[in-house]
Amino acid sequence: MSGRGSKQSDFNRPPQSAASSSAAGGRGRGRGRGRGAHSAPSPPTQTSHPPSYAASPAPPTAAPPRAVAPVPASTGPGPSRPPPVQSSPAPVSGSPAVATTTSPSPAVEAVTSALEKQLSLAPSAPSSSKAVRFPDRPGIGRSGKKIQVRANHFQVQVAMLDIYHYDVAISPEITSKKISRDIINLLVRAHRESILGNRMTAYDGRKSLFTAGPLPFEVKEFKVKLGDNDEPGSSATPTSDRKKREREFRVTIRFASKTDLHHLTQFLARRQLDCPQETIQALDVVLRATPSEKFDVVGRSFFSPALGPKGPLGNGTEYWRGYYQSLRPTQMGLSLNIDVSARAFYEPIPVLDFISKNFRLDLRRPLHDQDRVKIKKALRGVKVQVNHGQNIRRYKVSGLSKEPLRALMFTDDNGTKKSVPQYFQEKYNISLQYTQLSALQAGSDTKPIFLPMELCQIVAGQRYTKKLNEDQVSALLSATRQGPRDREDSIRQIVRQSKFSTDKFAQHFQIKVREDPALLEARVLPPPMLKYHGSGGESQVQPRMGQWNMINKKMIAGGTVEHWTCLNLSGRIHRDLPYQLCQNLAEMCNSKGMRFKESPVVPITSSPSGQIENALMNLHKQCKQANVGLQLLIIILPDIKGSYGKIKRICETELGIVSQCCQPKQVVKMNKQYLENLALKINVKVGGTNTILNDAFANRIPHVSDVPTIIFGADVTHPQPGEDSSPSIAAVVASMDWPFVTRYKGVVSAQKHREEIIQDLFIQDPAGGNAHSGIIRELFRAFRLSTRRKPERIIFYRDGVSEGQFNQVLLYEMDAIRRACNSLEADYLPPVTFVVVQKRHHTRLFPMDHGGRDSTDRSGNIMPGTVVDTTICHPREFDFYLNSHAGIQGTSRPTHYHVLFDENKFTADELQILTNNLCYTYARCTRSVSIVPPAYYAHLAAFRARYYIEGDTSDAGSSTGGKSTTASFEVKLPSVKGNVADVMFFC
Repeated sequence: MSGRGSKQSDFNRPPQSAASSSAAGGRGRGRGRGRGAHSAPSPPTQTSHPPSYAASPAPPTAAPPRAVAPVPASTGPGPSRPPPVQSSPAPVSGSPAVATTTSPSPAVEAVTSALEKQLSLAPSAPSSSKAVRFPDRPGIGRSGKKIQVRANHFQVQVAMLDIYHYDVAISPEITSKKISRDIINLLVRAHRESILGNRMTAYDGRKSLFTAGPLPFEVKEFKVKLGDNDEPGSSATPTSDRKKREREFRVTIRFASKTDLHHLTQFLARRQLDCPQETIQALDVVLRATPSEKFDVVGRSFFSPALGPKGPLGNGTEYWRGYYQSLRPTQMGLSLNIDVSARAFYEPIPVLDFISKNFRLDLRRPLHDQDRVKIKKALRGVKVQVNHGQNIRRYKVSGLSKEPLRALMFTDDNGTKKSVPQYFQEKYNISLQYTQLSALQAGSDTKPIFLPMELCQIVAGQRYTKKLNEDQVSALLSATRQGPRDREDSIRQIVRQSKFSTDKFAQHFQIKVREDPALLEARVLPPPMLKYHGSGGESQVQPRMGQWNMINKKMIAGGTVEHWTCLNLSGRIHRDLPYQLCQNLAEMCNSKGMRFKESPVVPITSSPSGQIENALMNLHKQCKQANVGLQLLIIILPDIKGSYGKIKRICETELGIVSQCCQPKQVVKMNKQYLENLALKINVKVGGTNTILNDAFANRIPHVSDVPTIIFGADVTHPQPGEDSSPSIAAVVASMDWPFVTRYKGVVSAQKHREEIIQDLFIQDPAGGNAHSGIIRELFRAFRLSTRRKPERIIFYRDGVSEGQFNQVLLYEMDAIRRACNSLEADYLPPVTFVVVQKRHHTRLFPMDHGGRDSTDRSGNIMPGTVVDTTICHPREFDFYLNSHAGIQGTSRPTHYHVLFDENKFTADELQILTNNLCYTYARCTRSVSIVPPAYYAHLAAFRARYYIEGDTSDAGSSTGGKSTTASFEVKLPSVKGNVADVMFFC
């Protein structure tokens, strides 16, 4: 219920129909299941330790410098200002505008206004841009055993030097950073001494150029001639060898602003509120100038065969080694974050070899249309070179000809009509062998250039941007994986090779980089005590090194499975194995505290892998004829990969069946550990709980046990590169079993392609009434049904957000949470803590002593529970790195948690301990995990929903346009059936 005159709570209304769907796609629906209300006494108040620096207003966000964004050319000297941030969110796509419907209560208006003020632009500081502010750090954490670790951060010192920023405009416009750099390099070489005042210039490859001191002009235009080595070609036929030509560009350099290094030093010393991001970006461009000239630039990373040996990945791809580099503001000052990296590139091989490695085709026969479409999709955008003439020519593939090469005719300069094979025979004395194949097409649709495949070779140094398959990912990881000692040595080697002390740009701009990695204070948080059922031999366990086992233990709340059966889709395993698997699995489940009936409700069956849909439909029909509802279907997967998504889609969105899939090779082994892991997953899928935190059982978790608290996890996944018609998938999970916070319900929703903000958190009634909907309302009402209490506190872990999106995501999603709460009950405003969870970063922590058994785990990594909130963290804001898991292979990656909003007033210790302890409640294994479980579950749910629509879109057209365009049709996300949505089906 929403509005000022609300008399009753909307919590008590019946849940939405499972058939309802969002504008962009369906959502999983269903009521939550759980325990009754649990009265929780308030825990003793914890005293927060005083901060290590004077309290002061919150700082602005300090996003790490990324590639410098294009800056519009200014009309004259003076700092460029970004446009102001909107003070209230605009309506999101697929949702009605908020302002035209029922007005919120005065209380929610007041809180929303306060939120907007906190998130609105801070007062302008001298010589700096305005920025959004986030909460101050509430002091540093004190809990845990103090240790020292090293990080791949290198301290940077900068002299008080005036750095000038100039806008660069190149006409005609160039999209390639490499070509833009070539143009500017030619300009600088020609005019540095005569016109540029002998200044060195650091250029970002786009619109920004920086100098140490002013250039002797405000604005100036230059003409630059660049030799054209790339595909130019406008000729529609290969009638003549085009001469190498030069292209002329006009380059305008215009003064934009002067950076303020004093402001930066004041910010790093916590005496200035807002972060001078423009200054950090300028310094970052300077430090990237030399490697940008020497290596291939990909985002913030550099790659080259000179940086390490290459290796094959399969399917015509190879990996190149390289490194990542980024300048960041930290508590120790400016820090250069450097990490080793690897990336997939195309192998420089003949095109026919590439096709043979990717497709099982007989190249002696003409291509079928479907094969031609697949090859076109694989090669579109790839540069190839031919060297049958006097010069090596390069072209970008835009498509394939529909006709075979021998059928392609053109008229030469003498007016004679010839076939392409005839032309190559007469002109180059080349007898083409594969005339039955299509030709590669370059150029445009109106002026195409046709190239025989057998004469084309893929140009070296091209990044492979498509999604790697499982075998390629495995090959990349196994080839580039390094333990902590080796990784730290490699990083140190990169720093030494970079020679920052003698780098011409660093010297000119008076920048110094230390060669020793940062040494920091860290703490190892103790693992939580876990609670199991009292009927087992051990009712409590204290994990050691991030793991424990289920020996002599029983699940805290075992589920019941009475109606089940098994479907075998593997043709290679022995016919008795499915029966043996089910018998052993039932015994394992019963021994761990579940009630698992030993006999199936319908006979165990086998089916060919090509008849998956019919097999599932027939099995569902048998259960309906037997008048039983199937609680669990055990499925032995086909021997060939690729059917998992289809099985899950049919079971969860069409038939309403909870399923547990098993790999055939694991069924053959059938070891005890595998059966135990299956039992853990099955238990939560049928509504049970494996374990809980002992502190939750004893009602002593700060900010959780005292009042009904709901913990959210949210994530958005985007389609792979090139899939322009697929939507992004948002997933939100929420705890349903307060005060234990281990059982979650998930909701998924499709939204606009590449949209990061979760659009369906709250959906206003389009008719202006009170029929509101949205994910938050659905999960709040499920919590009320499950616990018989309404949430009085919200903890929101948001995954998948980059630092550049912090402001936008917080403003829009917090507003949606507020409006959803107010729509359920007037003046209902539970306090919120909003935490961003970041896994995609390049900070690594290394033990001080790589051989020390008391400071490392079995893999040589830092110990689980290691937390860092000093030195390399933000100068003012509330963030920390937490390594909550034990390493298995390679170097562990800590998760970065950044608090963007905190009305619950967590201390550093309270939030760090809560987050670390939750990592021990992940349902699928007896190990702590690297990311807080609600965020992990949201990630799993989003990828599960991606399976539902996988394969529904395809490369439908055969046009050869250069840039991809978003499809005009929507892909419907099917709804998860209610009985499936009630449980943790995504586990």
